[in-house]
Amino acid sequence: MTNGIQIGHLLRAGTTGFVAGCSVSQLEAPVLGALVSAPLEKDYRVYGLIYDIHIDDDGLVRQLVTAGEIQPEVRHDNRERRIVPVEMSVLAVGYELAGVIHHLLPPRPPLSLDIIYLCSQEEVQKFTSAGHFGYFRHILQAKDIPIAEVLAAHIQQASAAHGDKTWSERACRELITLLRDDYPTLMTVLGALGDALPEHGG
Repeated sequence: MTNGIQIGHLLRAGTTGFVAGCSVSQLEAPVLGALVSAPLEKDYRVYGLIYDIHIDDDGLVRQLVTAGEIQPEVRHDNRERRIVPVEMSVLAVGYELAGVIHHLLPPRPPLSLDIIYLCSQEEVQKFTSAGHFGYFRHILQAKDIPIAEVLAAHIQQASAAHGDKTWSERACRELITLLRDDYPTLMTVLGALGDALPEHGG
């Protein structure tokens, strides 16, 4: 499978997720809920969903902010030459091994400085069509992430990749089934999906 757009390199990783860093100039590609991949070997790659994009400050930024009005050329220079990376937190949602996609936690995480790619629409279709939405459980069980917003953003993007409403309708029905015993979370998720997919009736 071909790789998508390179969006950064791995900073640190664990079994359930990883953090990648990129320069400010690369920030246009990654968005909340996007599916990304880290190809580790010829027949093995890890998949994840971006659930947070974090931009730390540094000493220079603090000085500029307190200095008053910031000239456009200074702002541009800081963004182009910024040394502190933009950090993307990624939730592991599956892996591919020998051409087969599994919606399970990966056997081993990526390593420092491995390249992280934004998945192409073809990859998004392949990953989200495999199995029966098994990767949803990783999102719903995740701690300290905006579950409803990540799901809504991901389903909106995946629906666009599939090109019709069929996939998103099945995804919404599966979420209703999975959350039938958790009414507060279900209402929050449905509210976010209503904003992301108004054609489904909000």
